[in-house]
Amino acid sequence: MSQDIRRQGIDPAFCTTTYELQGYDIVQYLGVVRGITVRSRSVVGNFAGAIQTLFGGKISIYVDLCERARLEAFDLMRTHAAAVGANAILAIRYDANEVMNGVTEVLAYGTAVRVQLKQ
Repeated sequence: MSQDIRRQGIDPAFCTTTYELQGYDIVQYLGVVRGITVRSRSVVGNFAGAIQTLFGGKISIYVDLCERARLEAFDLMRTHAAAVGANAILAIRYDANEVMNGVTEVLAYGTAVRVQLKQ
């Protein structure tokens, strides 16, 4: 994901799994925002993952794939929030579903809000 896309989204410091942002008042709710990506591992990647499973422990090739997918979904959600005029995202959650064998959808979603410092 390019740095340009990340700069367009909401500051990660204003993205939280909680229902409020400490020190800030919610002044406007803008609705649900989401970011979605669909990923698969290449045949070579699947082979490398299969080899790693023979030795047990952390399967780094799949960890990397999952981390990239979550980051991409998160960044897309932040961009969506900025596009609707938000400056924060509350109640962030992730979901993942297998679309077909070896193809996974990752969804990040939350509530877009406008916040201001408490008076």
